[in-house]
Amino acid sequence: MKRYGFVLALFALLLQGCSWIYGEDGLFPDNTDRYQDAPELAVISVPQKASVEVLDPTYPIPDVKQSFLLESEFEVPRPTPLTGSNQYETVRIQRLAEESWALVAVAPGQLWPQVRGFLTTSGIAVASSDAESGLIDTQFVTLQDRALPTRFRFRVDTGVQRNTSELHVLQQNQSSTDLAWPGVSDDLELEADMLRNIAQFIANSADAAPVSMMADRAMGDEGRVTMEDSETEARLILRLPFNRAWASMNKALPEAGFAIDDKDRTEGVFYLTFIGPQEEDESGWFDWMWGGEDAHPLANRKFLVKVASVEESRMVISLLGEGGGAIDRRDQQALLTLIKGTIN
Repeated sequence: MKRYGFVLALFALLLQGCSWIYGEDGLFPDNTDRYQDAPELAVISVPQKASVEVLDPTYPIPDVKQSFLLESEFEVPRPTPLTGSNQYETVRIQRLAEESWALVAVAPGQLWPQVRGFLTTSGIAVASSDAESGLIDTQFVTLQDRALPTRFRFRVDTGVQRNTSELHVLQQNQSSTDLAWPGVSDDLELEADMLRNIAQFIANSADAAPVSMMADRAMGDEGRVTMEDSETEARLILRLPFNRAWASMNKALPEAGFAIDDKDRTEGVFYLTFIGPQEEDESGWFDWMWGGEDAHPLANRKFLVKVASVEESRMVISLLGEGGGAIDRRDQQALLTLIKGTIN
């Protein structure tokens, strides 16, 4: 019995010793929750000519937008499908008139270091780079079979869909002392060659691409198409110029299950018939959305899609019934969700 009493006393002493070492007032206190009591300090005052880049927060807290109370009961919207009908390849070259760019299925923060890696591998020196604006300018280089030295500007933009990017290439010959970048490449063939080469490099190195936190923070990965939903209607906001927005909708609508009966580019109107899913592997999504395995309840219905410009690079996409009338908001929201997933 005395032996057991000695063991208990020794155990109690050890517990007190742990508290003395690791307790709140011990030699090594636990600081896990102390951040909750940390005071907020004033912003560091920096002299006017000094750089403040190193003081930028690594994980900035965005401003919280003011919300509003709905007048009626809120209906939870249907989620966007995990996979839209447009299955992105890693890299795909897009064209509109004489403009071309690479659509890349990674966020801008991941594309940026891949462009830098391509230039390093190719032995092309960088003259300047600006992650905030997504621009990388090269020095003039002399290429084989080219009489004049040339340089390139690579522009990394946020893609239309989330977690996608666009890569634009601009080329200039060293033909004068004017070093201002032209609006269009001096040699469109050379621009196209460079775009194909870097697109192939990106496709080959996609699995091992690092991420640039600075570029990712500057350009974001939220995409350029969003849905606005009010008490009366839902609509899409597409941050593209009208020419490209119109071309994108012309391609996206058939992929979303619509047949284009007619269109009026001057008025920005598509006249549509909703067909619904045409492939067996797509039926599961539609069955879940509207319920049942029978014919789609909106099949063969007529709709209008209007593309209206509110700013130079900001379009409003509205879905209306035949003749421009209102439609059920739930159906409108669901169909716009399908369209949203196919725009690029």
